[in-house]
Amino acid sequence: MTTISSSTSAISSVSSGGGSTSQIASLNKQIAQLQTQLKDLSSDTTLTDEQKSEEQTLVESQIQMIEAQIAQIEQQQAEKAQEKQASQKDATAASSKAADGVNRPTDSNTLNVYI
Repeated sequence: MTTISSSTSAISSVSSGGGSTSQIASLNKQIAQLQTQLKDLSSDTTLTDEQKSEEQTLVESQIQMIEAQIAQIEQQQAEKAQEKQASQKDATAASSKAADGVNRPTDSNTLNVYI
C-alpha cells in the first residue's frame, strides 16, 4: 500500500509545473512503474485474493487517471498550436492586405475621375 500512496503524491507534483513534453514523459514513466507493480502483484503470496483484487483496482484506476492527464496535456498542446497558427495566419493576412496606393488605394492616395 505504501507504493501506491507515494505514486499518488508523485502524480500531483508532476501536474503542478514543468514543460508539457517532460510532464508526458514523467507520466509515461509512472504508468510503466504501475504496470510493473501490477505484474508483481499477481506473484505476491502475502496478500489474499481479495486484497490483490482491491490493490489491482487501485493501480488500474491510477493508470487511468494518469492517462487522462496525458490526454489533457496533449489537448492543451493542440489548442496552443491552433492558436499560434491562427495568429500567424491573421498576421500574414493583415500584412498582405495593407494598402499600397496602386491597386489598393489609401485614403490619401485615391484618384477620382470625372468625365
